[in-house]
Amino acid sequence: MALKCGIVGLPNVGKSTLFNALSSAKAQSANFPFCTVEPNVGTITVPDERLNKLEELVSPQRVQPTTIEIVDIAGLIKGASKGEGLGNQFLANIREVDAIVHVVRCFDDDNVVHVDGKVNPVGDKGVIDTELQLKDLETLDKRLEKLRKQSKTGDKAALKALDFAERLKAHIENGNSARTFEVQTDELASFKDFMLLTAKPVLYVCNVDETSVESGNEHTEKFKAAVGDEDAEVILISAQIEADISELDSYEERMEFLSDMGLSEPGVNKVIAACYALLNLITYFTAGVKEVRAWTIEKGTLAPGAAGVIHSDFERGFIRAEVIKYNTYVEYGSESACRDAGKMAVEGKEYVVTDGDIMHFRHNV
Repeated sequence: MALKCGIVGLPNVGKSTLFNALSSAKAQSANFPFCTVEPNVGTITVPDERLNKLEELVSPQRVQPTTIEIVDIAGLIKGASKGEGLGNQFLANIREVDAIVHVVRCFDDDNVVHVDGKVNPVGDKGVIDTELQLKDLETLDKRLEKLRKQSKTGDKAALKALDFAERLKAHIENGNSARTFEVQTDELASFKDFMLLTAKPVLYVCNVDETSVESGNEHTEKFKAAVGDEDAEVILISAQIEADISELDSYEERMEFLSDMGLSEPGVNKVIAACYALLNLITYFTAGVKEVRAWTIEKGTLAPGAAGVIHSDFERGFIRAEVIKYNTYVEYGSESACRDAGKMAVEGKEYVVTDGDIMHFRHNV
């Protein structure tokens, strides 16, 4: 699936360093603003211990994890909504992603220049929010002009959409993002159609110094308090630690480094898993001697749609799905043992695939 998370933030907060640690695609990382002008796109493997366990049980010829795309977008500054600092280009890049990873600087270092001269993650977030909100207001004004013309004819749908757009505009004008606006079920179509930047789901990543990764610091506490009503996840990482880990060649070296730092897993694993959840994605598996593979689908996908991720013919000619729950597979140790024990379910077209399902599709194409 071509779903993307975009990394945004002010210049020099650690976006490109984080991107480099997340992805095999290497963005330029330097101590000056705008070192990233064109957005860098990387394909990131989603860590999943279940895949490792299935490999152990099945001993396949190959293992294929699932992936998501991450986009490193150049730093925004005040005035970006009006084109300042290549703002129009950057905002266009944000429009193309499905979710936002908002990186804020939560470390003090006189050797790393801050674009505003002081470390203030709450203020930094406010700058980004304001620029995105201003762009959304511009978008809504254009839509409102069109809706007002349509509503003059008495078109009930246009009148309803006009009322919704005006209420949404007032919400944003009060300094709020569109994602915090309460949208009724019959308003969802209009809301999605507006394609607002601040409607995108967001994950906050606090880039901290090495000593603050576990417990945070004064900056992170203030930031968490500021976003407490947003229902958004906040993750603490040290982009520099992640960069150091990514330079190590072997799994053993990385685990030893983490142990020395008092960490159980790389921070990028937490970021990737959070991005995956933010995009409303889940994983199902296929497991055979030729290949054990993880497949990405959106939560709520029915069995034929899940089959279509493998091949469109599987969806078009779908007959049934044979499903084993992951924990059951691990308990019995193999597909044949699950089948013999009556633990393999046969599901039809209305089956909603759940995270961790191990599936085999029957089709007539």
